[in-house]
Amino acid sequence: MVSVGEEVLGQQNRATTACGVGLPDTMIDYARSLVIRPIDFYSCFISYSTKDGTFAKRLHADLQGHGGRCWFAPKDLPIGAKTRVNIDEAIQTHDKLLLVLSKHSVASDWVEKEVETAMERERRENRIVLFPVRIDDAVMTAPSGWTADIRRTRNIGDFRQWKRHDSYQEVFSRLMHDLVATPATAT
Repeated sequence: MVSVGEEVLGQQNRATTACGVGLPDTMIDYARSLVIRPIDFYSCFISYSTKDGTFAKRLHADLQGHGGRCWFAPKDLPIGAKTRVNIDEAIQTHDKLLLVLSKHSVASDWVEKEVETAMERERRENRIVLFPVRIDDAVMTAPSGWTADIRRTRNIGDFRQWKRHDSYQEVFSRLMHDLVATPATAT
């Protein structure tokens, strides 16, 4: 009979061996999750303007630190990769698109295309993909277009006070709560 400690050690040794043969870290993490701990959260693609990079980096780090799986362009877009193709693929393969709304993102053609891709996916799959959060009031004053549609039809997470630790943590906890996946829907 193998003890629990020996089984965990065996899993760690197999993971070390997997690293040595060139398996990507994401594949190793996924394999570990099947044995050690099931995946608890929906996977996410973070859509944001590069001008909001400080917030996006913090959000990404905190999501990862709490067990969330996120596609984040500065980390996950391979050097030399075709940007649009890889972004579209990432949006299609992750459960949710976390949309960081700001005066910069509402004016970004890239962000608009990412939102359109997510909305098309919602219509095709008949399920919620878009998770909007705001860091300023720009979306609340948009007179028309995709931003006005989001304002009228979605509950938007309010991260306007994200620079204040307690305020950020309160909204972040709510976001994590809403990203919990049920076993039947987790991918």
